[in-house]
Amino acid sequence: MPAREPEEKTGILWKSLPGNRVQCDLCLRRCVIPQGERGFCFVRKNVEGRLVTEAYGHVSAINMDPIEKKPLFHFLPSTDSLSISTVSCNFRCKFCQNWDISYFSEIRGIEIAPSEIAEAAFSHGAASISYTYNEPTIFMEYALDTAKEAKKRGLKNVFVTNGYMTPEAVDAAKGFIDAMTVGIKGSLKPDFYRKMMAVPNSEDIKGTLAAIKEAGIHLEVTDLLVTKYGDDLASVAALSKWIAENLSPDVPFHLLRFFPDAQLLDLPPTDVDLLRKARQTAISSGLRYVYMGNVPGEGENTYCPVCGNLLIEREGFSSLVVGLTQDSKCKRCGAQIPVLLKEQKGAEKRRQHKRALCKIPIYLEQTALCWSSSRR
Repeated sequence: MPAREPEEKTGILWKSLPGNRVQCDLCLRRCVIPQGERGFCFVRKNVEGRLVTEAYGHVSAINMDPIEKKPLFHFLPSTDSLSISTVSCNFRCKFCQNWDISYFSEIRGIEIAPSEIAEAAFSHGAASISYTYNEPTIFMEYALDTAKEAKKRGLKNVFVTNGYMTPEAVDAAKGFIDAMTVGIKGSLKPDFYRKMMAVPNSEDIKGTLAAIKEAGIHLEVTDLLVTKYGDDLASVAALSKWIAENLSPDVPFHLLRFFPDAQLLDLPPTDVDLLRKARQTAISSGLRYVYMGNVPGEGENTYCPVCGNLLIEREGFSSLVVGLTQDSKCKRCGAQIPVLLKEQKGAEKRRQHKRALCKIPIYLEQTALCWSSSRR
């Protein structure tokens, strides 16, 4: 993908400051940007006292993913989500799985209009569009314009985010973004975020989580347990307890196994026994729906917290709703379960969509980063 001269589009959520400076109010860094300079994320620039977004419309990766890959387990299970990204990030994680797009300092990608993205999703049978692979907060304008086009076609919209967005950004997303998976790392430990991710204050993310919940956006939380640096059970317990007490015991919580990547290639993957203990810790701390990620065949199913009935059976990224009525009640005891269902048409529908993916060659052939099955 060749670098291109970025198109200038005026951003949202910024204000003018003395000295021809601007302050960006999309992410919690609230960068103050001098004339001609860029913010920490690189893609937002001060052009003659106006904040412009240079990532708008430049797609670095596009793929049809199962919604479970985000991961979202309680939102439209067994459906597909057309997933797109731009470049760069407002974090600098040393272990980034998608470092080959998040570390970019050039605007790269192919130009695709919001209406084209939405139409591709609709015509290929996706139930949603996911803004993912790199941090969607930094391309909020493009995401929201695409989300509006998706809504016209009856599609849902999903953010896979690090959660470092301002309350103003959450408010801007309200009504357009239907679900968010917030990816926490190292159980939100402040020193871990500072040393391993270049994030000054991880506690601010709790405010974002509360704002997302208050906005009525479906919320799921992941916690990547990074070997040696961010995998202690006390921190898992503290985070789980905070979620249960301040958000809801029903917030789905995914404990993810770390695999070495980017700058942390010398560490082993997270110990599976540790993940099992972390799952029990989270449950003991008050959360009802706790899952294990990146451990195929274990800790993936959804059970009724009242009677223990199997509700959704999963294997990898495939899922089958077996114990829920269409209005999301347990078939055995009648308990209301916090899962948004779509009309189920069986696993064959997904297989058909996977085959149909090759019918989007105009995008896939030009976005060399699409192929990676590990991207979320």
